[in-house]
Amino acid sequence: MSEGAAGDDFAALGREYAELRPVVEQIQAYQQLLDDMAGAREMLADPEMKELAEEELAEINKTLPAAEHALKLSLLPKDAADQRPAIIEIRAGTGGDEAALFVADLARMYQRLAENSGWRFEVISQAATELGGFKEIIANVQGNGVFARLKFESGVHRVQRVPTTESGGRVHTSAATVAVLPEAEEVDLDIPASDLRIDTMRASGAGGQHVNTTDSAVRITHLPSGIMVVSAEKSQHRNREIAMQVMRTRLYDLERQKVDDERAASRKGQVGSGDRSERIRTYNFPQGRITDHRINLTLYKLEQALQGEIDEIIDALIADDQAGRLAELDP
Repeated sequence: MSEGAAGDDFAALGREYAELRPVVEQIQAYQQLLDDMAGAREMLADPEMKELAEEELAEINKTLPAAEHALKLSLLPKDAADQRPAIIEIRAGTGGDEAALFVADLARMYQRLAENSGWRFEVISQAATELGGFKEIIANVQGNGVFARLKFESGVHRVQRVPTTESGGRVHTSAATVAVLPEAEEVDLDIPASDLRIDTMRASGAGGQHVNTTDSAVRITHLPSGIMVVSAEKSQHRNREIAMQVMRTRLYDLERQKVDDERAASRKGQVGSGDRSERIRTYNFPQGRITDHRINLTLYKLEQALQGEIDEIIDALIADDQAGRLAELDP
């Protein structure tokens, strides 16, 4: 076995150990409570120890439901992608320039969430508009448990506010679509070179001295699925890397979606369906409110949310998802 293979095996074992350790700890804690309960019940027969035993039993009975719930949560099947980094794709929907400005707001929100969480947020592709918004922005988020925290952000986000260009003070509604994909590694899927068409995008401007600066964009098309990725940074070499990174991630996500579709009947109780056309959240500026429609959660903390303080919403979504999956396990 090569050193590299041995290192990979060791890393995989380390990850498996890290996943199993909290489960073992929950089992041990629950078993300890059962042992303590059995001991306290035996003490009930002793008149001198009866009062102490009753107090201990009352305390154990208070603690036991929470320990049982924690144990059940630890035994829920894990999403294999939960610990992965993620790629976030945010695109303007209905609303023109206002939708593009909202894309910029959402990108800043996720960037600040990343900073607050100790993650690294790197924009890898963007299409800016003249007013400071974005038709599309794609970012890579690196850190521990990124996908687990961000995966429920996929869907249509709606904003209600008075645009700066609106002289009559009327509230407009615009939308943006967010897709959060677990980042794929090269080992996750084999993409035959024959399945890819790689094109260098030529300058569409006036030409002349500008040709070299606009000649580096790369477009990769996955022929079997029709998925197309374009990267238009200044370095053609870097564009190939970015485009392949996004292409791998989209194809990996496509495979995950197929598996999810096969499980659709058992996923009805979970938060959302992963359908990116589903309206999931409204950001209402006049009322300073943010509402997540999947769990009927409304917070009057819009400014804080746009500063990346959305952990309260994320925690509620995760808890709701866990509750739904626990309900499916119970007969």
